[in-house]
Amino acid sequence: MYFDELRLGMAVDTEPALIEKEKMLAFARDYDNIPLHTHEEYAKSTPFGKLIAPGVMSFMSVWAKYLEVDFFGNELLAGKSTKIEWLKPVFADDVLTGKATITKLVKRSERNGLVEVSIDVYNQKGELVLKDVTEAIVKCKTVNI
Repeated sequence: MYFDELRLGMAVDTEPALIEKEKMLAFARDYDNIPLHTHEEYAKSTPFGKLIAPGVMSFMSVWAKYLEVDFFGNELLAGKSTKIEWLKPVFADDVLTGKATITKLVKRSERNGLVEVSIDVYNQKGELVLKDVTEAIVKCKTVNI
């Protein structure tokens, strides 16, 4: 979808993303190898009482489902930034869903605009576990030469 076709408040829900324990452990070992994510005995002694998923993995699990929606299609030029805020822990076997909403539109030039997409991620209990704000650069449909 071209920048010119997007509207504030446009929203889409993602398909559910299951946090599988083995994938969670593999991700943690490769990218966030701390005891809270990888050692069950240690995790029992924390306020969480068990292993928690790495935050980036939790976000990326929902991000992959968001990309399936393909909000921008071939008109996406590039990502610009992302900011993730983690609010509650995510555990193995949690099921996460996201609601992605266009929250800002700024035309940068005749060729492209900046689109801010806010994604709220919920677990199977309906608890908000993380928030993300991503900026993307998207092609304009009409170019005046």
